[in-house]
Amino acid sequence: MDPVRADVAVVGAGIVGAATAWALAEEGPDKSVVVVEAERPAWGASGRNAGFLLLGTHADYASAVDALGREAARRLWAFTQENLALAERLAEGADVGYTRSGSVIAAGDADEAHRLDRSHTLLREDGVASDLLGRADLRARIGATGFSSGLFVPEGGTVNPARLVARALEASGARVWTDARVEAVSSSRAGVRLSLTGGGTVEAGQVALCLNAYLPQVRPDLAWTVRPVRAQMLATAPVAPLLSAPVYSHDGYYYVRQRADGRVLVGGARHRHVEAEVGYDDATTPALQADLAAYLATHLPDAAAAPVERRWSGTMGFSPDGRPLLGDVPGVPGAVYATGFTGHGMGYGLRFGRLVARTLLGRPDEAAALFDAARPFESDPRDCA
Repeated sequence: MDPVRADVAVVGAGIVGAATAWALAEEGPDKSVVVVEAERPAWGASGRNAGFLLLGTHADYASAVDALGREAARRLWAFTQENLALAERLAEGADVGYTRSGSVIAAGDADEAHRLDRSHTLLREDGVASDLLGRADLRARIGATGFSSGLFVPEGGTVNPARLVARALEASGARVWTDARVEAVSSSRAGVRLSLTGGGTVEAGQVALCLNAYLPQVRPDLAWTVRPVRAQMLATAPVAPLLSAPVYSHDGYYYVRQRADGRVLVGGARHRHVEAEVGYDDATTPALQADLAAYLATHLPDAAAAPVERRWSGTMGFSPDGRPLLGDVPGVPGAVYATGFTGHGMGYGLRFGRLVARTLLGRPDEAAALFDAARPFESDPRDCA
């Protein structure tokens, strides 16, 4: 079989891989691009998540400020605002299920309530609109019980994640090669060679490995960059309108939204099953699914009364410090990797694809320093690789 040849090969047809191909079409239109996918587009976490397009990091704004400093937290917020704008541009004239609804973080306990109050103050100081919600406000806005307070941010919304990925690939005009599993990445005369299961090869001048949790399966030496963590979800049968916006609670360990067809999606609870929810096993477990049902019974009893129509899982990739990483593949000039989106890939992915594309094209991007894999970590994760 003759090698597939391209100027750039993108490995992985999830949100970041699709976004990278789309960005290359706009910023490097002279480049030929092939997207190589082991399964099918959006097969992994990009097609199995709740479809939240939220601003900021995976944590509340006060926690982000405490962990990263005020300036970095501001810059990350702006990065996700740019991501939302890209999503809205893709959604124009396309059925990707996008709704601009804003979002709610509901306080799971007194400590979280305090941090949401601080977040409201910090966001207001940084020019971002938000509203503090009391118990009655939460009940009126999202039909929820058992929360003492919450924070509403009017920016953000929800989307059908698989359709968004498909739309980005369509807009890219790239060749998409599915059922093509990459086993190795090495240097070649053309630049970079991808060796595939079954003996096929791709020869490209440059390569972007956009594999998130699955990066170590192709490059075991990069296992220090990402930890595979399973997420589980369920979907109820349609119920009357309850949720006007997607909801995070309990430090993001629970998340819930209602689709336009009335189905309620809820996921999370992995903090209650930490050891079990690590790795690549694609399965649901009765214990965690029971916790999701209990969450609905406590906070959305009307949804809890509906039968469960579907249960599923997906593998997320967690970085050492909660921020995604963009770095060079060791020993392979012209190859880069993007990983560690920490359950927030939809919030970062489209804008991150711009960053990957600009890196390949040798163009500056002011966000690069935020995600540089060479940044210092509190403890060196390579010691545990």
